Amino acid sequence: MIPTDTHQADTSAWSLSQWLGYIESIHSSAIDLGLERVRQVAQRLDLSFDQRRVITVAGTNGKGTTCAMIEQGLMLAGEKVAVYSSPHLLDYRERVRVNGQWCDEQAHCDAFAAIEAARGEVSLSYFEFGTLAALYLIDQLKVDTAILEVGLGGRLDAVNIIDADIGVITTIDIDHQDWLGSDRNGIGREKAGILRPHQQMVIGELDPPPSIEQAVNTLHGSAQWQGKDFHVQRQGGRWDYVSEDCHFDDLPEPAIPLQNAATALTVLRLCLPDLTTQQARQIIQDTHLPGRFQEIDQRPRVIVDVAHNPQATGLLWQQLQQRHSGRLHLVVGMLGDKDSRASLAPFLVSQPSWYLADLSVPRGAKAEQLKEVLVGQQSVLCYPSVEQAYQAARSEAAPDDTIVVFGSFFTVAAVLQGEH
Repeated sequence: MIPTDTHQADTSAWSLSQWLGYIESIHSSAIDLGLERVRQVAQRLDLSFDQRRVITVAGTNGKGTTCAMIEQGLMLAGEKVAVYSSPHLLDYRERVRVNGQWCDEQAHCDAFAAIEAARGEVSLSYFEFGTLAALYLIDQLKVDTAILEVGLGGRLDAVNIIDADIGVITTIDIDHQDWLGSDRNGIGREKAGILRPHQQMVIGELDPPPSIEQAVNTLHGSAQWQGKDFHVQRQGGRWDYVSEDCHFDDLPEPAIPLQNAATALTVLRLCLPDLTTQQARQIIQDTHLPGRFQEIDQRPRVIVDVAHNPQATGLLWQQLQQRHSGRLHLVVGMLGDKDSRASLAPFLVSQPSWYLADLSVPRGAKAEQLKEVLVGQQSVLCYPSVEQAYQAARSEAAPDDTIVVFGSFFTVAAVLQGEH
């Protein structure tokens, strides 16, 4: 049982799961955007990142994969690198990596205890509490570079209390409309809130809304834009990275989206001006992230992907067109506040077998809700859980078919948990 007041308990013996239960319970809202409360606690902790390089990564999609590739490159160069990312798939410790390794449970518990002691009367949401704990951990570890993934939006996200040396925006699409607005320009303005005056900036979005350009110009930033200052040239199954002063040729197909790989290489060139083609190839080969077009089985081939909005599912469909075989079996569970109609639309033309699952989490959609947007599809079945939907797909798929699990981090996590 988790006490609701830490003054009534000896928190020194608390496990990580006890701390997580506690921080879930102490704030009235799961999402509470704003920096005042977070900044107040950070000042009490005397958090400072002035002595290390900071890279902040915002965007609708591609943040995690971009962070992972930057991480690999800096590790290859011999730096001590920390990454903060969210959400996690299976284990909360995934959220903080140092040189590719998770911190142990006790380190997280100690960080939570430090935040609890510092916050006093200040109320923090689950995400704010966890972000401050991650920043505290990273500050204690004295890393060379901290790579910080923005959780939601940018301007008012808890990560944005830290001033970064390099600001990165990956992609802009419609998502989290309740919090960020329903048009790309407004969402772009929120993402651009991570940028700082006279900062180095990398914009990976190929079609940036005017708000991004306005922010860069207002801040007098030194920006590099994908499609203008750097771009990708495909050469069969290989590709080249090209900018005005750099040409990395014959690069291997990455395990992450190509657009994000190009963005990450541009960031790495700012950090490592002498980066070579051979090093770029090695970084690409070493970069993998669970839940991103991850193949977990063969015969039938099983791919899991956390795509959960139209831009991400469109990319997933493009990848599948290049790489899938046999009949397509789609296991889908989504949150109710996502645009399921637009997210599932790319797959309709292929008439796959659909296995729709209730997502039994806060804001989770019911399978029947998803079925409503699949009018005209020939094979649509509904299940009370992701696990049951996945087992049904496995039982129906032929050895040469492809099963794809997507729609939410929760959906992918359910299947990965069952495979462990």
